[in-house]
This record gives sequence, C-alpha cells and structure tokens, in this order.
Amino acid sequence: MADIIENTEWTHVLEPTSDPFKFNFRDLWRYRDLIILFVKRDFVAVYKQTVLGPLWHFIQPLFASSVYFIFGSLAKIPTDELPRILFCLTGVVLWNYFSACLIKTSNTFIGNASIFGKVYFPRLAIPISVIISNLMSFFIQFLLLIPFLIYYWDNIHPNIYILSIPFLVIIIAMMGLGFGVIVSSLTIKYRDLVYLLSFGVQLAMYATSVIYPLSLIPDRFRLLASLNPLSPILEVFRYALLGKGTFTEFSLIYSVIFSVVVLFIGIVLFNRVEKDFMDTV
Repeated sequence: MADIIENTEWTHVLEPTSDPFKFNFRDLWRYRDLIILFVKRDFVAVYKQTVLGPLWHFIQPLFASSVYFIFGSLAKIPTDELPRILFCLTGVVLWNYFSACLIKTSNTFIGNASIFGKVYFPRLAIPISVIISNLMSFFIQFLLLIPFLIYYWDNIHPNIYILSIPFLVIIIAMMGLGFGVIVSSLTIKYRDLVYLLSFGVQLAMYATSVIYPLSLIPDRFRLLASLNPLSPILEVFRYALLGKGTFTEFSLIYSVIFSVVVLFIGIVLFNRVEKDFMDTV
C-alpha cells in the first residue's frame, strides 16, 4: 500500500497559501456548481417550515416601512415632497439587502466550521453564495415597489439614473461582503463582535438616510453626513426611482472607492485567517 501511494501521480495538491494577497478567483469559478448549491440552500432555508413561507419576503419590508411611515408622520419628518410610504419603502428595500449581506456573511467561519473541517473548497464560496441568495430576495422585494410606483406615478419622476440601479446594487453587495468577511475574520478571536453587530447595524441605519432625506441635514453638517458611504447610494437609488435625492458625483465616486477598499481589506484578512482558523475555533 505504501508503494502504491508513493508511486501515485497526484492530479491536485491542496495546501494552505501563505500569501494573503493571492486571490484564487479561478478556484471560485471552478466550484461555481457548489456556490449554486449554497445559494439554493440559503434561499430555501430562510423561511423553511414557516406558515407564510416566501410571503415573508414581502411582509418584512412592508411591516418595517409601515412602522417608519407612522413614526415619520408623527414626528413630521420631511420626505422631499415624495409620498411617505414610497420614500420609506425604497430606503428599507435597499437597506435590507445591505444589512442581510453584512449579518449573514459575518457568520461564515463560526456557522460553517463543521463543513470547513471536513472537505476542501474555496472558503470565500460561502460568503459569495450569501450575497447571491440575498440578491434574489432583493429582486423579490424590488417587485414590491412596482405597484406603489404605478399608484403614485403622478407624484414621482423616474429618470435616466434608473439604469444605474444594477451598479448601485453591486456597490452595496461589495460593501456588505467586505464588512461581512472582516467581521467574520475577527469573530474567530473576538466573539463579542457577534453581539455588537446587530446593535451596530441598527445604529448605522439611523446614521444613513433610510427614514429621512439627506436634505434634512443642515448644510454645515452635510459633508460630514456624506462621509457615510451608504447615504449617497441610497440617495441615488431614490433619485432614480422617485426623482428626488441629494447627492453629487463626487459622493458617489467616494462610495465606489470605499466599497472597493473595504472589499480588498476584507478578502486579504479572510485569506490570512482561513488557513489556520480551525485551530482557533
């Protein structure tokens, strides 16, 4: 048996890489079928064994938007003269995608340790599958906007920026993936981040123009508010669909650069941790 093993010509040799800057995108493409399986698993498992099933994709944003609608009406928060329910719904749909990507990818190492310890595959396949499965949820929730857009058609002004929506979604996905894998890499040693994450995401939502317009912020603080890379994306999204939004080309470019940098840092940190995280977990 020893002679057989010694004389065997191996077709593949698997060994951990010591270079965190080495991005094995070819491996990800080779394991694309596995990524698709992970996507199906994540998408089906979200509302499995629930009474309403896929209807929760519609109920959740509608319920959240209704709460913000009531709160905004009582607090008399302006909406740039847009129908309040549409204003809230556009913010909630896009924010839901970002928060879902961030929270679910942040559990990559801890939640899948049993799989990682048994078989080899590119570890980045799991967070990428989470981004794709949440993208499917985003498309379903985006469909929810269509009847509202039709009903309030005389009060809104969709424009050519609507072509930028796929680009905006990609930026949000990159940012959610980047922050998610950073948190996932850090939670291996610092488990406290798991408890702080949901609280931090909630605070981040109030720091982003989800339930209020950026135009509400005084001019002297507008630049500071624009440092939040999510706000320009959300404002462009609203402007594209509703015709009202406060943003500049510079702020949008800033969001793009920020998302690229965060994703780069996240993948580098992910690569550095993945080779020995089983010893830590």
